[in-house]
Amino acid sequence: MIVIGVDVGGTSIKGGAINDKGEVLDSFTIRTDRKAEAEVTFGLIADAINEFINTHKYDEPYVGVGLGIPGLVNQETGIVASSPNLPTWLNFNIKKFLEEKIKLPIKVVNDASAAALGEAKFGCGKKYNYLLMITLGTGVGGGIVFNGQLIDGYKNMGAQLGHSIIQLNGRPCSCGRKGCLEAYCSATALVRETNRIIRYHPDTMLHQVLKEHGKVDARIAFIGDRMGDKYAHRLVEEYVKNLSEGLLSFCNIFRPEIIVLSGGVANEGDYLISRVKKYMEEREYGYKNAPEVIIKQAELGYDSGKIGAACLFFK
Repeated sequence: MIVIGVDVGGTSIKGGAINDKGEVLDSFTIRTDRKAEAEVTFGLIADAINEFINTHKYDEPYVGVGLGIPGLVNQETGIVASSPNLPTWLNFNIKKFLEEKIKLPIKVVNDASAAALGEAKFGCGKKYNYLLMITLGTGVGGGIVFNGQLIDGYKNMGAQLGHSIIQLNGRPCSCGRKGCLEAYCSATALVRETNRIIRYHPDTMLHQVLKEHGKVDARIAFIGDRMGDKYAHRLVEEYVKNLSEGLLSFCNIFRPEIIVLSGGVANEGDYLISRVKKYMEEREYGYKNAPEVIIKQAELGYDSGKIGAACLFFK
């Protein structure tokens, strides 16, 4: 069977034809306009999917479309209850809208949960029964897969790990609260803090890095740190501390076998993960006697979301 898997992100929408081996046969990408109304965005998605189906034929039939959606989404109804980074989508029924335009069964799930499903079934988590995944992108998402099942709470609206508080009355978060993990560890937050350093410290090497790269993104602070810039080093150390504290809480609550990191910031790979491991090993509750929690970078990369969304149709 072939499923169209779609990962709807804050900056781009990535889709593709996925078979039941987890292979991406062909792909398509659409830019995300965060200010656009839901009808406009999902109208473009429907058009792209229909065009893709018409131009990409396989030996097996298309059986459905799975979508990973940022925010709180009810899998049964297909309604977006809340999406802090995409507020115009509030109470929009994705399932009903798309089924009228595509004529295939539609299944929806939170985007981080979709990515966790993909990694659990076909990625670096396939050898483990207890997986927790954190996506470090426009926001911070969380997905929990235990024994092959998503653990996402009543009406599928739990597992919002990015909105756990790590600093009481801390930085404002897009969800309306203060001190969320997302406000400290999203790529958006890292970009904001990097811009602040560049603005107020004319002696930082980050000015040189910015000239070479043209814009500030999540990589800039890490590049500056590698160059030995003291301001960039502080940024990275603070980022590692905040991320690690969030992960320590998740270890104490869930005790997964493996934590998988994905998204733009996770592309720093071992340069980030080795520091996170060290921080956690020095502070984890019961570390010497508790089962080890493995931390890895997502194996499927930017494909994990669309592969995981397709997994909604696979046993």
